[in-house]
This record gives sequence, structure tokens and C-alpha cells, in this order.
Amino acid sequence: MPPFFKRLLIAGAGLAFACAPLAVRAVEPYDVYVLLPLSGYLSFYSKSQLQVFTAIENTVNKTGGIQGRPVHFVIEDDQSDPKVDVELANQIIAKGVPVVLGPTNTSQCNALIPLVKNGPVIYCFTPGPHPPPGGFAFGFGSTSKYVISASIRYFHDLGLKKLAAIVTTDATGQEGDQAIAAAIAEHPDMQIVDEEHFNPDDITVAAQIARIQASNPQALIVYTTGKPFGTALRSIKDAGLTIPVFSTNGNLTYAQMQQYAQILPKDLIFPGGPFHAPAQYHGAQRAAIDTFFRELANLGAKPDWGHNNCWDPTMIVMSALRKFGPNATAVQIRTYIAGLTGFPGINGEYDFKAEPQRGLQRDATVMVKWDPIKNDWYAVSRAGGAPLN
Repeated sequence: MPPFFKRLLIAGAGLAFACAPLAVRAVEPYDVYVLLPLSGYLSFYSKSQLQVFTAIENTVNKTGGIQGRPVHFVIEDDQSDPKVDVELANQIIAKGVPVVLGPTNTSQCNALIPLVKNGPVIYCFTPGPHPPPGGFAFGFGSTSKYVISASIRYFHDLGLKKLAAIVTTDATGQEGDQAIAAAIAEHPDMQIVDEEHFNPDDITVAAQIARIQASNPQALIVYTTGKPFGTALRSIKDAGLTIPVFSTNGNLTYAQMQQYAQILPKDLIFPGGPFHAPAQYHGAQRAAIDTFFRELANLGAKPDWGHNNCWDPTMIVMSALRKFGPNATAVQIRTYIAGLTGFPGINGEYDFKAEPQRGLQRDATVMVKWDPIKNDWYAVSRAGGAPLN
């Protein structure tokens, strides 16, 4: 081979090699970090949550990804422990990422809010925390104040005005105490005839349920999530208490219903969301609900609250990232979400100007009842808690 052509071939090969990393980088996935309870007492959520991230990854990537780059969710196990969340969050923040999704419950989210005063954005999968307005932290769904307000309205309008409550002493329970008191105050003809507390690690609440039974309530609020919910249910069944039982949307999972099938009360009611009552919705919001069911059905999944609590937050963050692209900053994402109005989700139409850091108010709650025969929930109220009947 003549020297000239040899030099040209070598130069061409060198140019191709030099360009190769650019081509590879152009299709490198865009990583979004997610804190999930793959282990620990909240792990019953994780199967549903993992299905959501598979479904959203699929739907985003088949429609262009993040401005041409496929999104990839990097799942980190926080072990249902706020201390682990802090450790993981510090490691992720050190990478300079603009956004982190999760964690799942109130105490976990509260532990992270002080870490993100200057970013990145965190979008928690729980309604319990109260992120500061204008900050980088956002919470899922309407606040506990609105959820409990809709729930108490439901009982009030049914004529059940003497309620009792049993609440855990953790951050979730403390949030519940405040929300229950505020909601009862909206109805002067209602009262909490007894309110009991217990530690989430207690193995029985028999004494508390005995006191509740003696107060003769018409319905009982069990404000806790996960294993403590089961503890309360066992003592309720052992005491022969047969009044309607209301619990948090944190227990709205098929895993929970299957695990506690033998001790579930006859009348078990939860604050659900619009996705539980698709027939009540139309237009863009109904389309969002239909997409949710369709994409999860493609994975063989039947949606519950574990799917719900991370779907809308993730879709909102995806909307921000698709607007600004892979170089999006935390400030851009925060500003985008804070100014978002009219965003159709499976829990309602989001308006972050009307409800900062949250986007939803009381009309995002639809009361649902568990049907043990059909192994499913069905709507018993309109948006905001007004009974259907």
C-alpha cells in the first residue's frame, strides 16, 4: 500500500475512534435516582413501585426519552429507615444530580428536607410532610389535612358523628393527630369520643381497643401504615368490635389486604383517589387514568396505592426533564413544578400555584371501600368525600 493511502487509512481510523465516545455518550441513559423501601417494614410497597418505574421507563423511552436520551431509574434500597435515606441522599447529592425521587413515608421525607435547602429537588411519595413553600422539596398528593377533611365529611354525611381514633406515636401518627383534630373542628356536631396511641413496635393494642369499645363510637379511625395497621386489626378482631374502620391510604395495597385477609373488618374504608373512580372523570384526566391502567396492565399489574403514590410525582418530573433536557438544573425543575397548572394526573388536576409543593387539595380524595368477595376497592364517594348514596 502506498504511504499516502496508509497514512490516510490510519488517520481515518483515528478519527473514527475519536468520534466513537461522542456517539456512545449521545445514547447513554439519563439516570434518575429513586429511594424505595425494598426492605424493612414498608417493603410491601416495593413490588408495586418497581412496576411503576418499569412502566414509566418504557413509556418515556418509546416516546423519545429525555430529548433523545433514554431515562434509566437507579433504584436505591432505603430499608424503610430515615437514617439510611440520609446516608443515600448525601451520596446521591454529591453526584450533582438535579432531582431525587422518593422516599415513601413521612419520617423519611422529613429527614431529607433539611438536606435540600439549595437543591436538588426531592419529590416524596407521601402526603405527610410539609415542605417549605418555594423550596426544593415536594410532597405527593393532597396534604393529610385535606385527606382527613374529606374522610370526616364522608362519615358526617352518613350520620356517623361519634368517632374514636387509634394513632401511632411516630411522625405519621403525629401528622394524623393534627389532621383529625382540624377535620373534626369543621363539624361542631361531631366528636372524638376516645383517642388512643401506641408505639409502632407494640405487638398488641388490646388495652387501647378495650377503652375505645367502652366509649361506644360509631366508627374507628386507625391512623398508621404497614405492620402497626395489622397489630391494630388483630386487637379489633379479638375484641369483637364490629363498627366501620377507616384507615390511611398508605394501607391501600393488595399486599396488605391479602396479608390481613383473616382479620379485616366487615366495613373497611379508605381515602382513595380519582383513579379508583375513572367513570367520574373525563377529558385529559380520564386519559391520564387510562394510560396508568394500560401501561401497568402491559406488565400484568393491577394498580393499587403502591403504584399510585409514585406515578404522578414521576410523571411530573419526567415532564420537567423532557422540557429542559439532560442538562436540566435543580432550579429549572423546581421552578417548572412550582409554576405548573392544569397538569392532568391520576389523582386530580395539579395546580401548584394554588397549592404550593403539593398541587392538589381536598377534591383529590375519593372514599373507597374494600370488597373481600371481589378482592378490590370500589368508590363510595364523589371527589371531596360526599357519599354517593
